[in-house]
Amino acid sequence: MPEERKCSETNCSGNCEGCSHNSQNQSGIQTETLNKFSKIRNVIGVVSGKGGVGKSTVSSSLAVLLNRKGYKVGILDADITGPSVPKMFGINTRANNSDKGILPALTANGIKVMSINLLIEDPESPVIWRGPVIGGAVKQFWTDVYWGELDYLIIDMPPGTGDVPLTVFQSIPINGIVIVSSPQDLVSLIVKKAYNMAAMMNIPVLGLVENMSYLICPDCNRKINIFGESKAEEICNQLQIMLLGKMPIDSKISQLCDEGEFERNTADYLVAAADLIADTFK
Repeated sequence: MPEERKCSETNCSGNCEGCSHNSQNQSGIQTETLNKFSKIRNVIGVVSGKGGVGKSTVSSSLAVLLNRKGYKVGILDADITGPSVPKMFGINTRANNSDKGILPALTANGIKVMSINLLIEDPESPVIWRGPVIGGAVKQFWTDVYWGELDYLIIDMPPGTGDVPLTVFQSIPINGIVIVSSPQDLVSLIVKKAYNMAAMMNIPVLGLVENMSYLICPDCNRKINIFGESKAEEICNQLQIMLLGKMPIDSKISQLCDEGEFERNTADYLVAAADLIADTFK
């Protein structure tokens, strides 16, 4: 049973059972209390077993697509040592404080974003912190940020299966995760590590997105499998999860990221994934 504890609720009795401020993750572990002025209906984690496979691109794509459906969406950039979400959306301001908590930045279309780059003086300075400090920062993004009312909070998770991802899984009540991979043979092993970590935490895996799946030749429109034949279907069959989409190497998306104009992205690679999330978590 979760340990009884005091919370921010006025006149708290110390018994969290039945309390609106009480939250548990899927494995029954007592999670951190959400900022008391905020209400988040669904939390979706975007994970990978290794870095450099495009978690931030997938996280941002899902947020943009859900936002276009009319949902209230936020992005929590939990990759503290490698934050990239603010750059993708052209956010270069610092976060402000209010009497309700830290205020996330807003994109042009109203997506709320919180990242360590909004809290440090120089966004180009490295974040040289040890694991517990990084984990504490991620917790604060949940407890101290005034998210307001959101239908979906997309968490761009740190890579791997180590201390910080574990902290996120144990601290925030995640409804489901999307695993991101690339086509190399080694990645099948990495995907299974991410899948098995989620299974150990009893968190549902919504499916797999394969990024950098192929390249369309700009001259002849031929599909080129730069990293070899895709293993996505094979992996999904082995793990009995859905293949949510395949994203090619797309120079237009890279250019939009560099220009801070990611909301102008009209690629439909992850439309089915966004539809699944919207249908699964009303």
